[in-house]
Amino acid sequence: MVRHTGRRGAAVLAGLLLASALVGCAGKGESPQGLAAPVAATDAATDAPSDEVGGEPSPSVSAVESMGVAPTSRATPKPTPTPPKKPTRAAPKPRAIPKPPTETEVPPAPPKPAPTSCKPTYKGTQASRAAVKAALTDAAERTYWPVSAPDIKIPLNLLKATAWQESGWQSNIYACDGGVGLLQVMPGTATWMNQRFEKSYEIDVYQDNAYLGATYLAWATKYIGDMYFESDFRLDPALCTAELNSCLLNAVIAAYNFGHGAVAREGEPLTIPNPSYVRNVRALMSECVCLDY
Repeated sequence: MVRHTGRRGAAVLAGLLLASALVGCAGKGESPQGLAAPVAATDAATDAPSDEVGGEPSPSVSAVESMGVAPTSRATPKPTPTPPKKPTRAAPKPRAIPKPPTETEVPPAPPKPAPTSCKPTYKGTQASRAAVKAALTDAAERTYWPVSAPDIKIPLNLLKATAWQESGWQSNIYACDGGVGLLQVMPGTATWMNQRFEKSYEIDVYQDNAYLGATYLAWATKYIGDMYFESDFRLDPALCTAELNSCLLNAVIAAYNFGHGAVAREGEPLTIPNPSYVRNVRALMSECVCLDY
């Protein structure tokens, strides 16, 4: 049905349209509190409350926003919780200038390499792989610094890999440079270790040979760890980077082969003089067939 409107109705309608246009222009760029009340154009738009004007619905939120009026407050969505980051086990970088060593008496320097033409000799009976494994396992489980550094432990895979690199797990081998047994312990080093730790290990007994080799690794861990790594004694491959002098593990392996004096020197940065040896032992720690014996 179509409704017909007279002149008075048309005037009222025109007034309402004019008031709406004024309100729309005044609202641009202002907050709801700054809006002035609309002024009626005719007597037909009287003192009716704002929520009853003409019985027409209020504009939608999107329409108000399009006129520049601030939208009504809405419930703020809760942010998605961010999962906590897992702590990293970072190790201190090696000091450029080391601290003075805590150990003032040190093992003798290793001898010069023997001529390549010299062949090793064998004495006594070769221990079985099962017996060698038991000896190395026992040595790895010992605590070598029970008072000053009880947290120093020699990883079993490091001890197995070093013994394989040095002798191929041959307990009765004697090298041309003087190295003896599983860990190719030097007689002078064995004498010094026995005096330092008040032991009486025999270099040609394979169980004692394993203890002597592990004792040197533990001593080097303490010596180098105090000087360069703020007494962080972890021998963890995960703490190493591509730089060989980045971690204590590599430094201890290098010292076992070249002696502590070639790796850690007072007033000088940490040095890895034998990278091939270090890489070989590091590879054997995860790939050696001896790990399955």
